[in-house]
Amino acid sequence: MPEMHHFTYGLITPLLAYVASCLGAATGLSATARARAATDTTTRAAWLLVASVAIGGTGVWVMHFIAMLGFTVTDMPINYDVPQTILSALVAVVVVALGLFLVGFAGDRPLWLVSGGIVAGLGVAAMHYMGIAAMRMTGHMEFSLPVVGLSVLIAIVAATAALWLSVNVRGRAATLGAALIMGVAVSGMHYTGMAALTITGTPGVPTTGTTAIDLLGPLILGIAALTVALIFVVLMWPNEEEMRDQQEFEARMQRRAHGITPPPRRSSRHEPAAHRH
Repeated sequence: MPEMHHFTYGLITPLLAYVASCLGAATGLSATARARAATDTTTRAAWLLVASVAIGGTGVWVMHFIAMLGFTVTDMPINYDVPQTILSALVAVVVVALGLFLVGFAGDRPLWLVSGGIVAGLGVAAMHYMGIAAMRMTGHMEFSLPVVGLSVLIAIVAATAALWLSVNVRGRAATLGAALIMGVAVSGMHYTGMAALTITGTPGVPTTGTTAIDLLGPLILGIAALTVALIFVVLMWPNEEEMRDQQEFEARMQRRAHGITPPPRRSSRHEPAAHRH
């Protein structure tokens, strides 16, 4: 049986994959915070879309394929099917978007939260196994169904937790902590899924597909560049608290412009009598 290596380059690929996952999660959670503060549907949808690209594209897909760069099989070079690999990236973004839009507009009530978590979790797991299925090699891939089931369960739990965090996490420290936890969950799901894989067959060079460096390198760099651009957009935009303060200020200005004054403040029992009249 060919020997599989999940950490061919040591800790470089798992650490880079984890950092990418945390970066995507942090950017996405920052975007969902701004979606919460948005008062119109279009703005909220735009921020949820930003979050979907950041979490699904970088937090999940880039994490997966950076980790895959460290996966090798003795005497079996691995190529990747281009359309299937690209499709897996689109699946990651779309399923995360479905979950985020569901709780972003319906709230984190148990029904919507669990429904969104199941949809997003199953989609993330599908992306993971699509990415594995996109590998082209002379060997034959077999999977342990119990371990596959465990990886899917991890994906659903992680997705549900991520959706809850997208509605409830507030503040930079909480966002950073949540992103670190999400990175652990996504990485855990990935390596659990990889543990389900066994490759058999004879050594040889694949006749189809594109090498990992030629395909994954440009794709990862492209999505990473997009994520950097999204980070700048998020950082340049007012945060959730600033957006709410601005909305309150504009509401006061509109009331003044229409001659509407706020009701007088009720006197306190502790105020001096002279000030009550």
